[in-house]
Amino acid sequence: MSDNAQTAAMHSIMRKQRMQDFIFHKVTMLFALSVLFVLVGIIISLFIGAVPALKEFGPAFITTVEWDPVNDQYGAAIAIVGTLVTSGIALLIAFPVSFGIALFLTEICPVWLRRPLGTAVELLAGVPSIIYGMWGLFVFAPMFGDYVQPLLKNSLGQLPWIGVIFQGPTMGIGILTAGLILAVMIIPFISSVMRDVFEIVPAVLKESAYGLGCTRWEVVRKIVLPYTKTGVVGGVMLGLGRALGETMAVTFVIGNANKLSASVFAPGNSIASTLANEFAEASTPLHVSSLYTLALILFVITFIVLSAAKLMLTGMSRKEGVK
Repeated sequence: MSDNAQTAAMHSIMRKQRMQDFIFHKVTMLFALSVLFVLVGIIISLFIGAVPALKEFGPAFITTVEWDPVNDQYGAAIAIVGTLVTSGIALLIAFPVSFGIALFLTEICPVWLRRPLGTAVELLAGVPSIIYGMWGLFVFAPMFGDYVQPLLKNSLGQLPWIGVIFQGPTMGIGILTAGLILAVMIIPFISSVMRDVFEIVPAVLKESAYGLGCTRWEVVRKIVLPYTKTGVVGGVMLGLGRALGETMAVTFVIGNANKLSASVFAPGNSIASTLANEFAEASTPLHVSSLYTLALILFVITFIVLSAAKLMLTGMSRKEGVK
């Protein structure tokens, strides 16, 4: 083959490769933009559906406690408080437990036990939420109401200031029960992410720390956590997002009562459970619009939480750069 023929063949191959790169770039960009388009579409549809309620009630919709479909009067305060409190309880319980599970699996657990335990944790993440809800209603709630709630009421309920939180009816279902069920649900998600990020820490870093005389906890605190803080926060945010938007499990055990109480034993409501219970039966345009507004508020809450996490990580990175 002559030099001209070889040059022509090379140019043909290069043109083909450039064309492939161009198509690959455009297709992947389309995939990425499709997520943005879907997100924008969701926001627009929620906002359009919420306009009638926003015009009728204004900003007071967020702080109004009353939710009365009979008289077409609606407010989101009960659902917002229920969502935030149950998610806060879940995260408060799930984070240390998940951290302990991930730490045990990566640093302490014997090799022969590591795979079975890790598989069990991952299987728990795949259990449908309705199963958690049924278990919570028929198994956990009766035992919780008969044994744990009376104990908490007779101990913590007698303390000043915080005692009012643990007073109230010991029926088994309520805000605290919903928070505990959510904690059980999000523990597999958070612990799986933490375990995965803990495993990517280079062994040489940990071995060097042990060689300098560091204890296991010092290695975790000074080596593992700083190296994996982004992944840890990501796992926590994943669990919190699951808790904020969880529907069926919460609907089973929260009590579905449109009232506000200082006690975590009392029944309440969340945004997701309100939507699940009432959307199919909403009979008036204002009722439907109020439910759309609740969905929009839930979206905004989730966005604020994720943005705060991102800002926190950015601040941590800047501080490390200064050092």
